[in-house]
Amino acid sequence: MIPAIDLRGGRCVRLLQGDYAQETAYSDDPVGMAVKWQELGAPMLHVVDLDGARAGWRVQADAVAAICAALSIPVEVSGGVRTLENIRDALKRGASRVQVGSAAVGDPEMLRAACAAYPEAIVVSIDAKGGEVMTDGWTKGGGVAALALAHRVVRDGAPRIMYTDIARDGSLQGPNIDSLRAMVAAVPVPVIASGGITTIEQLRAVMATGCEGAIIGKALYEGQIDLREALAAARRTGGQ
Repeated sequence: MIPAIDLRGGRCVRLLQGDYAQETAYSDDPVGMAVKWQELGAPMLHVVDLDGARAGWRVQADAVAAICAALSIPVEVSGGVRTLENIRDALKRGASRVQVGSAAVGDPEMLRAACAAYPEAIVVSIDAKGGEVMTDGWTKGGGVAALALAHRVVRDGAPRIMYTDIARDGSLQGPNIDSLRAMVAAVPVPVIASGGITTIEQLRAVMATGCEGAIIGKALYEGQIDLREALAAARRTGGQ
């Protein structure tokens, strides 16, 4: 169970279904929020540079590095990662894992090089809406189906996939269990679930699909899920 911190304009926020016009701000102190999740027992944090995801470069790189420096647990970073140099810089500045999303669609050669250079550190983010992969901060259609991309990136060496159903993200409507089950069945690498988890029961259902772990954002910030309880539930089902 991995808490998410989404950064925009230096604040900790959540978007509804990736819509930048539907933002809820939760904290002006992302480092403090990160420390809070660590103190509550989070095994890892998932930090997203929302500005970078849309702009195509790591806008919040300094803020992400500050979070990494403040923590002793691993940090997975995402948003604006388009080049091998972006990945090197993120790892050099404290990230343990780096997500590649839009570049996995548009630059498979870079993805292959990244997976070869950092085989334990790369996570391919597959973000889908209606089965189609979305890119550039979820603002553009990628022209490829989620499962087709999953097969391709595994062939290219991806060691891990994070799958997000955009329609469920930030909606508190529950995860899409069928699409998660299909993704887990389609690939031989670990899959991390993201999007829509609102209750402990839903978390258990997600873990029962065979997912390695689950990222939770808005439900934590809204107080609908208690982190310690969620961690205990994830451990009982063999995930993280």
